[in-house]
Amino acid sequence: MEIKVKILRFNPETDKRPHYQTFRVEAEPTDRVLDLLEKIKGYQDGSLAFRRSCAHGICGSDAMRINGMNRLACKTLVKDLSKGTITVEPLLGLSLIKDLIVDMDPFFEHYESVMPYLVNDEPPPLKERLQSPEERERFDDTTKCILCAACTTSCPSFWSNGRYVGPAAIVNAHRFIFDSRDRAGAERLRILSDQFGVYRCHTIFNCTLACPREIQITKAIGEIKRAIATGSLD
Repeated sequence: MEIKVKILRFNPETDKRPHYQTFRVEAEPTDRVLDLLEKIKGYQDGSLAFRRSCAHGICGSDAMRINGMNRLACKTLVKDLSKGTITVEPLLGLSLIKDLIVDMDPFFEHYESVMPYLVNDEPPPLKERLQSPEERERFDDTTKCILCAACTTSCPSFWSNGRYVGPAAIVNAHRFIFDSRDRAGAERLRILSDQFGVYRCHTIFNCTLACPREIQITKAIGEIKRAIATGSLD
């Protein structure tokens, strides 16, 4: 079948502002949006710019707005979209570089600010730092983040103020705050109690809906708010 793909284009060397361009592509119902973009770039307009890497929903590179929702192009099937025109746009809230490519530096700066790594200066055991299945399960959900930015760039609080640390950074803080082997939970909670930390979240659930890994992001943010308020990780 023939699909119309309407893409928001922007070339900083020639365009004053973004504009839409529509392409017609032959597609199968099981084709992914990434397949359509590859066909357009390969056979119709080689100047089309977008990010992609693994193409299997693991790297998170190809997050973009598809029919108004943040999705991974490599996981979104043609048959699951409304018939007619498929509209593809860059993520909101981050500066546009070219076409579907946005500047991810601010996103990763927020990620780095929450200390997204294990901190433990205690003498190491002879083998490894053991953890029970129950302790591991406590933060299992937030280990699934692939840093695609779909959650953060779907958040109205982030759109209104880019200084907000954002859902993805909070998810990655949660992964270590509730890790029984880590010893920097209090420091991360202090960071997230800042005016641009967790309390910028207004529980809209956009982030949870946008997450391609189905992480319960709003729940994780609520758990961190509770830990800050009570001073307890229980």
